[in-house]
Amino acid sequence: MKGLMLKVGVLLLGFFSVVGYANTNSGLSLADYARPVQFIDIKISPQGDYLAATSRDDEGVIRLTVLDVQSRAVLSVTQLRGNESVSAFHWVTSNRLLMTTAREIGALEQPIATGELIAMDADGSRRVILTGPRSRDGNFVFAELVDILPNHNGEVLISQFSMRETQPFLDLYRMRVDSGRKRSEGRIPVRSYRGSQVQLLTDQTGTVRLARGVSTENPNLVVMLYRANARAPWVKISEVDELEGGFIPLAFTHDGNEVVGLSANTTDTFSIARYNFETNEETLMLAHPQVDVEPLFSFRQGRPSEVIGASFELEEIEHVFFADGTQEGEAESLLRVFATFPKQQAHIHSATADNQLQILTVQSANESRQFYLFNRESNELELLAQSRPWLQGVELPHTKTIRYTARDGTDILALLTLPNNVKSGDIPLVVIPHGGPLGMRDSMGIINLEAKLLADHGYAVLQPNFRGSSGFGLAFERAGLQQWGRRIIADIADGVTHLANEKLIDPDRVCISGASFGGYAAVMSAIEYPELYQCAIGFSGFYDLELMFTSGDLPQSDFGMAYLRRVLGTDTAALRAQSPKHQAQRLTRPVMLVHGGRDMRAPIEHLHHFKAELERHELPYSELIKETEGHGFYKPENNVERWQRMLDFLAEHIGEKVD
Repeated sequence: MKGLMLKVGVLLLGFFSVVGYANTNSGLSLADYARPVQFIDIKISPQGDYLAATSRDDEGVIRLTVLDVQSRAVLSVTQLRGNESVSAFHWVTSNRLLMTTAREIGALEQPIATGELIAMDADGSRRVILTGPRSRDGNFVFAELVDILPNHNGEVLISQFSMRETQPFLDLYRMRVDSGRKRSEGRIPVRSYRGSQVQLLTDQTGTVRLARGVSTENPNLVVMLYRANARAPWVKISEVDELEGGFIPLAFTHDGNEVVGLSANTTDTFSIARYNFETNEETLMLAHPQVDVEPLFSFRQGRPSEVIGASFELEEIEHVFFADGTQEGEAESLLRVFATFPKQQAHIHSATADNQLQILTVQSANESRQFYLFNRESNELELLAQSRPWLQGVELPHTKTIRYTARDGTDILALLTLPNNVKSGDIPLVVIPHGGPLGMRDSMGIINLEAKLLADHGYAVLQPNFRGSSGFGLAFERAGLQQWGRRIIADIADGVTHLANEKLIDPDRVCISGASFGGYAAVMSAIEYPELYQCAIGFSGFYDLELMFTSGDLPQSDFGMAYLRRVLGTDTAALRAQSPKHQAQRLTRPVMLVHGGRDMRAPIEHLHHFKAELERHELPYSELIKETEGHGFYKPENNVERWQRMLDFLAEHIGEKVD
């Protein structure tokens, strides 16, 4: 077996400057932590001639750069006009790129997807707007790429829906990427709800044969439709409760007679299974008894093709492959590559048409995302870019997985980040519950810079995967339903108790801080467990559960209302018993409230309602409001201010130990 050669390239690493350091353990400043990702995406062209990369400069402007692979010469740099930016891109021919765009709208800081598709050549020429009101047809539609159709040079398959309707159908078109001329490929008989998406899956010929989306009759149900070919009628093959898992299609087999997907029909966790359309039967391929698995794809013709393996995360990230026939060589080479990055999340991200050159992404809770060019023939692996190059060589606090037992005996996995070179037992703790709570978890596969920042300033950080978190099976996730202020925050509290019993932290210096649902959990935890927490910080939090049914983007659709009824319940007494607004009089710990004035998920009325109750009961609080921010802060300078205020608040309440 040939050995793997790793080298560091100079393709992109020298494009931008790195800002200076400050007086923290790592030498990083708050501005360093707040800097958005610099290298966003890198993809290789089908013939391997060009690399395209989106990157953000020191002013925050996003550019699309195309380089020659051999000479590393820059062929073009594209920056859209005014308040527009490139949000994603795809190679659709050997020389032509398709871009999707985002635009800053009104006073909102974070750009919003426009649904426009723009194409251009690698050298930046022949740029044309293909869809949307500025295109040749002028239609007010939202378009997305479905398939690059590698065997139809110059054509792609797109979906689009009318932005003038609240529950539109999806229409399919084959579109020329030089002119935007389209011809209809039919309509998908599943509506696109606000807050939900229709998943479309093409076979090896580029024909959409599977569609999966929310039922038009019952927004709690997910339907999957199938057709044998482009002329065959659509047939419903499944209809399941969204919280019962079901089958999520991933990729057709090469012969098109079966589809491989994630399934929870026969297992509590999501496994990888193969579904046969003739027999309507599933065959289990890979399952883990405790955690969900995630697919690993092979690439054919420059696009994800077949599922050849999976990754899963318990205490660590692991990769396994199940390959046969033509897949064996690819699985063997990937095993060697992934062994170079133990305990990290690795994926093939882009590949040439012959699959000999691949762009790999590698990341973990302790490493920002990195892009590598892998040459399968020479077995060379070249580092192209790091998403945050200013972190290169910096010794950040280390994050690891821990396990603890909740009060009822349930095992809980959590991430723990400790300061470098600090004695255990005397460390103040900040607990960070994640958002969601459904559909989210804290993972060793992605870095959390806020956890690193806090540990860099001397705090231990606990990120518990409480009940309701995804990734640990359906029963574990369902156990969080209608338990926001009960079982979930009890699981969080049990994590604090565990660290105290293990003498890893100072139990008299504990604060809890979170965003979105995590902001709710932080404030509600301080109300329910004042003996554990000395303070709480809520960021973009929900503080009035009844208000969630009437304000914000969720109640604007049947899908969103159904979600709220399932997740929160409809019993008024229970909602009020679990709402910080209605329990404010019980709060005995200081709170800091941070919010964006344009938040559509948790509108600022949540803060105003809770603040009014705090003032009515003459309870102290501090606040930070940014009127032009949404659900979370987008501007780096706003996050710097938020973190500085947060560090001051923590220092005041759990900082220096008083003997």
